[in-house]
Amino acid sequence: MNNEMSEKRNVLWFDPVMPLVEAERACLRDAGISVLEVYSLIDLRRALGKGWAVVVRLEAGGALLAEVQTLMRGMRSDIPLVCRVDRHHLEMGVQAMHQGAAHVLSADDWSVQSWSAVFGLLAAPEEQQNFIFVDPASQKLLELAERVAQAGVTTLLTGPTGAGKEVLARVLHDASPRRDGPFIGLNCAAMPESMIEDLLFGHEKGAFTGAVREHLGVFEQANGGSLFLDEIGEMPIQLQSKLLRVLQERQVTRLGALGHVAVDVRLIVASNKDLRAAIQAREFREDLYFRISTFKLRVPALSERRQDILPLARHMLNVHACPSQDWVISDEAETLLVEYAWPGNVRELSNVIQRALVLSRGPLIGAEHLIFEDQFDTDRSGVSFLPPAQGLLVREASSVDKLGLDAAVRSSEHRAISAALSGAANRLEAAKLLGISPRTLRYKLAQLRVHGLSVSHGK
Repeated sequence: MNNEMSEKRNVLWFDPVMPLVEAERACLRDAGISVLEVYSLIDLRRALGKGWAVVVRLEAGGALLAEVQTLMRGMRSDIPLVCRVDRHHLEMGVQAMHQGAAHVLSADDWSVQSWSAVFGLLAAPEEQQNFIFVDPASQKLLELAERVAQAGVTTLLTGPTGAGKEVLARVLHDASPRRDGPFIGLNCAAMPESMIEDLLFGHEKGAFTGAVREHLGVFEQANGGSLFLDEIGEMPIQLQSKLLRVLQERQVTRLGALGHVAVDVRLIVASNKDLRAAIQAREFREDLYFRISTFKLRVPALSERRQDILPLARHMLNVHACPSQDWVISDEAETLLVEYAWPGNVRELSNVIQRALVLSRGPLIGAEHLIFEDQFDTDRSGVSFLPPAQGLLVREASSVDKLGLDAAVRSSEHRAISAALSGAANRLEAAKLLGISPRTLRYKLAQLRVHGLSVSHGK
């Protein structure tokens, strides 16, 4: 197996019940999977950047799944999550599927065939992220960002939610001399206050109960590269002084440590909050503000760069549509797209395009296929919106007790996805009803097709 494939198949293995034995490792190796075992959520935080997927063993109650998903969201990790469940707990397997797991396997399933099939499907080529700067305002921003990237100064990105601040942060990294170093991101608003300090600065073994080994914070993980702190305006005030000290001294002190660790990190921060107003309200330190805003870049709202709208829409068609189909946007639909106000910015545009793909029966996207957010509650084209059927899923699982866990989950999954796609306006809405991401829904549809189960794609 070449190095590239080995890196792609490096899986983070989290089993709080029982460690792997050599025979199980051999099975996984035969399936082309290299395993990195983690033993706690702290270990998982530390290792997230090293794995292509996460495999979690769920115990009774399934609370661990929610904790892992919260951690992954906070670390901005969207790698696939596979759950292992005792075959006697059918309801837990179905619930894991409903909560967004990419796949569910029996905890005692060690067949090479099963593991190869799972990771063969998950290993489909990822969507490549393209940067689209067509509008003169966007081109000017890109030109300035490339110059700032070379300078290496701490940069503050401002602009409305969904406008593309994280995309610009990535541009700053990729256009800089640090492009070959790590790019680590952390959302300061997505994690509990009690966890942010540990995520930022790390800890030593024995620093607190449960700290069974040392943990590198994001500053150390990003050493030699770039660190992106999103929504920095939501950082607790008591941590702001510690962040300021790190920026001034270029070294971090892990929790429980006596010494310091030098770090070489280019910091990029973002906020959709008015930090000047936050300073006046005593919610943000003025000295930290001046430290992080050596250079400020404002990402305009989509309505301020209208020449980007149609190129972005065509790019989203390429990302979300069937690759064998050439899609066209009608003149009337293009006019609607360009003239709409886009309060949700690029994220809303992506939603609209995905709805249109489901509503259109052919390669042409017409005006009648566009449903904007302010029209979402209006019944267009006879589309109705159904509430999630979580309780129904569990009852369906209970009715197939004589089947194996895999077959039970697959049967219930097939019914649930079929019902969601038939009743929802689009795949995006169906994914929301099921409590999974659109990417996971696409994977599950492919998985069902492999098992010969056809699923209607809705209206």
